[in-house]
Amino acid sequence: MSAHQNRREFLRNSVGVAGASLALPSVIPSTVLGKDGAVPPSEMITVGFIGTGSHGIGWNLRAYLQQPDAKILAVCDVDTRNMDKAKEAIAKKLGKADCASTQDFREILARDDIDTVMISTPDHWHVLMSVLAIRAGKDVQCEKPTLTIDQGKILVETVRKHNKVFQTSTEDRSLPMYHRMAELVRNGRIGKLQRIEVILPKQPTRPGDPTVQPIPPELDWDMWLGPAPEAPYTPDGAAFNFRWIWAYSGGIICDWGTHLFDTAQWANDTERSGPVEIEGTGTFWEGGLYDTVKDYDVTYKYANGVVMTCTPGNPSIKFIGSEGWVGNTGWRGKVEASSDEILNSEIGPDEIKLFTNPAGEHRNFLDCVKSRQDPYFPVDIGHRVSTVCHLANICLKLGRKLRWDPEKEQFLDDAEATAMMSRPMREPWSLT
Repeated sequence: MSAHQNRREFLRNSVGVAGASLALPSVIPSTVLGKDGAVPPSEMITVGFIGTGSHGIGWNLRAYLQQPDAKILAVCDVDTRNMDKAKEAIAKKLGKADCASTQDFREILARDDIDTVMISTPDHWHVLMSVLAIRAGKDVQCEKPTLTIDQGKILVETVRKHNKVFQTSTEDRSLPMYHRMAELVRNGRIGKLQRIEVILPKQPTRPGDPTVQPIPPELDWDMWLGPAPEAPYTPDGAAFNFRWIWAYSGGIICDWGTHLFDTAQWANDTERSGPVEIEGTGTFWEGGLYDTVKDYDVTYKYANGVVMTCTPGNPSIKFIGSEGWVGNTGWRGKVEASSDEILNSEIGPDEIKLFTNPAGEHRNFLDCVKSRQDPYFPVDIGHRVSTVCHLANICLKLGRKLRWDPEKEQFLDDAEATAMMSRPMREPWSLT
C-alpha cells in the first residue's frame, strides 16, 4: 500500500474516531469537504520535483501547478540557480514559498510524505533515479528516453515488481493529430499498412565548444555527472546540449525519435514489440564536443512486413497503406490524407479506440496514481520506443545490418551489438 493510500486511510479513520467521541457538533473547514472546487486533503497527491532546468520548469512544473490535486513539497536540482527559479515559480503561483529544496535527489526519495516524483534530468539519470524512487515507494513520472536497452529492461522489471505507476513523460499520445493518425491506421482506413516515413529534426547544427571552464559555484558538477564517466565542465555540454554527447544521451534519434517512433509503433500495433531488422548509414559529429549522430538514413523492417524509414529534416510522419496514406508535416502539424474520405472518416463505436487523455501526461499520471491503472505511455511501451532509438544508434555505430528478436529482446548472433545494449556506471552508482 502506498504512502498516499496510508494517509487517506488515516484521515478516514481519524474522522470516524472524532465523530464517535464528540457529543457536540464541530465546525469542519469547507476545504476539507471539497467545497467550491477545493480538493479535500485525502485526494491530494504530494510531489517531489527532481530536475528543474528549462523543461523541468517551463513544461513539467508549469503543468503541475495547474493541477488542483497536486501538492509540490520539494524541488531538487544540482544547480541552485535552477532550484531558486522553481521555488520562485511555485511561490508566484501559490502565494507562498514553503517548498523545500536540495541538491541531492536522495533527500526527496527518503521523505515518507512524498507520494510521487517528477524526474526532468539528463537522460543518463532517468532509469537510475526512477528505479531508486520506485524502490523507495514512489510512483514516477519521468522524461524519456532510457540510456540503454538493458537499463530499460531493468526499469520495466522494477515497475512491475513493485506495482508502481510509471508514466513515460511525453505529450504525443494526448495530442489530437497523433492520436487521430494512429486510430485511422489501426482501423484500416488506409488499407494494409505498408510503409512508415519518419523525419526527425536536424540537430545540433554545430560541433560544440570543448573548452573547459571553471565549475560555477552554484553547480554540483560531480552530482550532475552521477553515473556518467568523469569529465571536466564545459558549458556546451551541460543544460540542453547534453543530448549531443554519447556519455549522457543518444543524440537526435533518442531525443526526437522517442516522440515520432511512438506514434509509428502505436499505429503499427507494435508498441509492445519492435522491428526485426535494422540497417542504415550515417556520420557522427567530430572535431568538437559533440559525438552523437549527425547525418543518418535508417530503415527498419517489422515481422508484419511494414518498413519504417528515418531521415533528418522537418519533423514529420507519414503512414502509407495499400489504399492511401495519412500523415502530417511539422511538429503538431495538421493531419493530411490522400483523400477526404480518409481524412474525415469517423471511428465507429465498435472499432478500436486508443487510450488517451487530452488533458496531457501530467493529468493522466495523477489520475492513474489514484486508479492504480497504467497511464497512456506506460513503462513497457516507453522502453520499447527507446529501444527502437537505441537499435538505430547501434546499427549506425557498427555500420552494418542488425537482426533483432523483439520477443526475447536480443540481437541474433552478434556479440558486438549485444555488448552495446548496456553501459557501465561510474562508482558508486549502480542499479543492483
